Amino acid sequence: MGNTWHERFGSDQYIYGEEPNQFIREQFHRLKKGSSIVAFAEGEGRNAVFIARQGHHVTAYDYAENGLSKTEALAKRYEVKLSTELKDLTRDSVPVEEFEAAFMVFGHFSKNDQKNVINKLISTVKPEGIIMFEVYSEDQVKYGTGGPKSVDMLYNPFDVLQWIKDYHVLHFFYGEQERVEGELHRGTGHVIQVIIKK
Repeated sequence: MGNTWHERFGSDQYIYGEEPNQFIREQFHRLKKGSSIVAFAEGEGRNAVFIARQGHHVTAYDYAENGLSKTEALAKRYEVKLSTELKDLTRDSVPVEEFEAAFMVFGHFSKNDQKNVINKLISTVKPEGIIMFEVYSEDQVKYGTGGPKSVDMLYNPFDVLQWIKDYHVLHFFYGEQERVEGELHRGTGHVIQVIIKK
């Protein structure tokens, strides 16, 4: 079976653009200066590079080699350093309590894998660390402005609240947001945003 994302990221164009996600732009101030941060399902690197440009030490995980190559190219263009690692987040192990923060933007997985991936995201962070993510909710199928077309690949807010209930919730949002990110995220969408402190 081919890697759809590897193929999708094969063009020279950054399909979600080169600018960071708006949620990350608005919330990165919560990260302590010079933090070690891991980015899950980072795609072509727009968010990882933005965070690295703010003086953080970033490691980007994705399972598409073309995405990681474009992450490295974007970092080079902005003259920042970051690390990239090829990982299938549904199967591969991740380091435990190694980073001071973690984030994921539109990392979409099947219902069977979602809790596992979110648990891994949280597990990578040291106690007192910050975890942030923005994903499309199940309601996004009605909008057609980006993201998976199947509800199985989208997130339910009650599931998400259950997964984070043992942590200090700094921010939770469920509703409409404007997203203009390259070719594939354009217009009003329906998202879930989470920021927790471990």
